[in-house]
Amino acid sequence: MRTFFQTFLLFFLVAGTALVQAQSKDVEVGVVEHLGETIPLDIKFTNDSGKEVILKQLINKPTILTLVYFDCPGLCSPLLDGVSDVIEKTDMELGKEYQVLTVSFNFNDTPARAIEKKKNFLRVHSKVHAKDWIYLTGDSSNIYRLSNAVGFKFKKVGVDYIHPAVITILSPTGKITRYLYGTHFLPFDLKMAIIEAQQGLERPTINRVLEFCFNYDPEGKKYVLDVTKITGTIILFFSLLLLAILLIKGRRKKKKTITE
Repeated sequence: MRTFFQTFLLFFLVAGTALVQAQSKDVEVGVVEHLGETIPLDIKFTNDSGKEVILKQLINKPTILTLVYFDCPGLCSPLLDGVSDVIEKTDMELGKEYQVLTVSFNFNDTPARAIEKKKNFLRVHSKVHAKDWIYLTGDSSNIYRLSNAVGFKFKKVGVDYIHPAVITILSPTGKITRYLYGTHFLPFDLKMAIIEAQQGLERPTINRVLEFCFNYDPEGKKYVLDVTKITGTIILFFSLLLLAILLIKGRRKKKKTITE
């Protein structure tokens, strides 16, 4: 029985990952991972001091990239709060070992709005190193260049946007090395991601399966279990299991007939 459940769990992870990858290519809202690719470093933005900068000037150490918009009624604030929380809990020094870039994907956001939003999420540690948590705004062309480079897919609906909750880890050369999903992050996960980014090592995202299993409910402002996807995966598993049993029995019966 234990072996059965281990097999089921392994299949669920593999099948879930495969389904996620198959769906992600044509996804309208979500993340199409570009692990190992380097983002364009000539993209222009305006920082929270009102100065125009290009990414090449900013990215010189492992970087946590967060794509948000400042009037978001749902995921963005919990995401930034999660980043603030993990900054406080990790034993790595912001500014020395890594930095954070928060980029608004709403081209109507301004540097003044960025400063206002930044103040809301700076805590004890990040406040001391405020210059190393950089807020950026830009025009639609540069925003889409960056979002497409990291595979961040969002859609405008009315005055708001539907978008995923994810942070992207970049190496000092702008190489995409890891994606971390959700709004809460473990200090160990972030530390390992930063160490890997420093070495330029990309790592696959196991918890993409969790994103596959849960959908964001904009009304309840939380993730809810997607029963349809999970049920479909379970049915697929048992269908394949039944097929495998029938094939094995058929071979054994055929072998027995030949022997006799």
